[in-house]
Amino acid sequence: MKPSLFVFLLSALLASASSRAQAEELRAGAAVVDVTPQQFPVFVNGGMLSRSIDTVKTKVKARAIVLDDGQQRLAIVVVDSCMMTRPFLDDVKNLASQRTKLSPDHILISATHTHSAPASMSCLGTDADPTYVPYLREKLAEVLAAAEANLEPAQFGWAVKNAAEFTALRRWILRPDRIADDPFGNPTVRANMHAGRNWDNVTGESGPEDPDLTMISLQSVSGRPIALLCNFSMHYFSGEKGLSADYYGLFCENLEQQLDANKGNGNKASKTAPPFVAMMSHGCSGDIWRRDYKVPADQQPNFTIDSFAAGLAKIALEAYASIEHRDTATLSMNEVRLHLKYRTPDKQRLEWAHRVLDAMDGKTLKTSQQVYAREQLILHERQATDVVVQAIRIGDIAIAATSNETYALTGLKLKLQSPLAKTMVIELANGGDGYIPPPEQHYLGGYNTWAARSAGLEVQAEPKIAAAALGLLESVASTPRRKYRQSQGPTTAAVLKAQPLAYWRLDEFAGPNARDSSGHDRDAIYEQGVVFFLAGPQKGVCKDGEENRAAHFAGGRLQTRLSNLGDHYTVSLWIWNGMPAAARDTAGWLFSRDVENRLSPYGDHLGIGGAATSPGKIIFQFGAKAKPLVGRTEIKRWTWSHLALVRDGEKVRIYLNGNAAPEIETTTAVAPTDLEKLFFGGRADNQANWEGRLDEIAVFNRALSAEEIKPLAGP
Repeated sequence: MKPSLFVFLLSALLASASSRAQAEELRAGAAVVDVTPQQFPVFVNGGMLSRSIDTVKTKVKARAIVLDDGQQRLAIVVVDSCMMTRPFLDDVKNLASQRTKLSPDHILISATHTHSAPASMSCLGTDADPTYVPYLREKLAEVLAAAEANLEPAQFGWAVKNAAEFTALRRWILRPDRIADDPFGNPTVRANMHAGRNWDNVTGESGPEDPDLTMISLQSVSGRPIALLCNFSMHYFSGEKGLSADYYGLFCENLEQQLDANKGNGNKASKTAPPFVAMMSHGCSGDIWRRDYKVPADQQPNFTIDSFAAGLAKIALEAYASIEHRDTATLSMNEVRLHLKYRTPDKQRLEWAHRVLDAMDGKTLKTSQQVYAREQLILHERQATDVVVQAIRIGDIAIAATSNETYALTGLKLKLQSPLAKTMVIELANGGDGYIPPPEQHYLGGYNTWAARSAGLEVQAEPKIAAAALGLLESVASTPRRKYRQSQGPTTAAVLKAQPLAYWRLDEFAGPNARDSSGHDRDAIYEQGVVFFLAGPQKGVCKDGEENRAAHFAGGRLQTRLSNLGDHYTVSLWIWNGMPAAARDTAGWLFSRDVENRLSPYGDHLGIGGAATSPGKIIFQFGAKAKPLVGRTEIKRWTWSHLALVRDGEKVRIYLNGNAAPEIETTTAVAPTDLEKLFFGGRADNQANWEGRLDEIAVFNRALSAEEIKPLAGP
């Protein structure tokens, strides 16, 4: 053997042995500290107006994990708190670094977001409690030191379990004729929390949910549970009277009772071992709550806060039993601080705020208008802030952390594009910078968008923070992000086999481009008034149980230009109507081929009828003045159907759900072949646009037969 080769192999073996030794040095420690205030009454935020509490329902606690692989040491803390400010947490981290071997930039501290904990941060009508804040500062440094003192050789594992029964969308889109006023007196509220209580007022949810309960388990090398870090997207339970850790605390206590080896529950007991620590961190829940408004009130699960926590803990225990633990892990952690602007008031709003506050009777805020008036002055004074974004790697597991109340969509963006498939997203970490709706949600307005410290960051804050988090995940994983693409089930394969001119699956996380999946690079453009990544039709569109995704249209359209379509073409698409069919003359226009901003004598227009024709049935209109033709079958609201419009020269046929017989069959004049503009989710003249979801839109430059259309409608 050549000496150089021998040296190379020896170096490689030594490096491998060193790597194994380093990985085997993984150590973990955990601790819990009671952070219940000692002085009462105490301010409690989470509501619009100031309130205080002088009784304790359940104690509030801080729970911490410290990890060390011999090269890096990091900590994760979860606190029973609504929100905590970045300056306060920076101070805590600096204090903890003086009492431990932890670096401030290797500490993640997050809030559970219980709305019944002492106020650690001033928000809306409630100020931070001046006595509690310094007390909490000391306690957080204490729990970090205690967790570090408990470091021992450890192994780790991961689990994820669907817990859809325990979470749902609370933000719903209002009908265009039911727009409400914001606190500033402007009719901007097109979507809002809990609007789904009244089905007559809404067209559907404004985004997706994330039903996954994710878990990172830490055990001693002998298998004794050390800690379990859980994460779930559900805003809070509420309803407790007195200071409370909400369902987060009850969930943790349930797991601690079940898994603590010192409590004689089947695990190998150790009288000298530290107690097992269960932690529930807050997932992306800005638009999430426990009630599913798709289900009638009398059919809702009859949860109490105790049964909710116990039910979720049962799911966690089932997942925990399946975890395979490993004792080899490399740690990595990184953070970035983004300087972001607030949406500060213009001169007119600033003058309005001064008038409202000057007219107050006394200094106590008594109305939401007064609260938001004061918030304008605060934003005007502050102008901008720094936001902390972090990423952690524990072996093949990643954690992304933002200081905001992110929407479920943001969490899904990070999980589905993370370099590591096992990814947890923790929000309200390292600060409390309020809601960050995706930009398209700002267009729809509502409480989550009203400028205040609770929702004051710039419109583009969400994509900037998400991009920063993905970049950090790449850095800690040393691997590029995954490219998200929906899988192709048999229905999708049938569309592609038919060779469409363009095919938009509408599975984007955001606009403005709708990606063409036909291979012809004919992307379409979303207008404002469209939201993304909602549940789509499932009939063979994806495979292996993957949930298909769709876009929801709320006044906006998708538009494109196809120059070689001709007068023999087919449009295939899936539709989901959100409007009560008889609420207006036309429930909504789905597709339009015409000139922009007006109707010509030759355009093709496909929609669902309303009060002026036949509510819920397909309608087809040719030209500006023709009376719409009506189909035979009523399409139920909030259900998926497949439509295909076929123009074969002068002949037009419209098929529903792959049926052999057309719903509408007619003969018209032929449109000029230079009519290139296509609109989906609305008509060319922007009247009675679609209110609901569309998906899997394919355009063919030929007239398909009924036999060719059938497989496009699913198995």
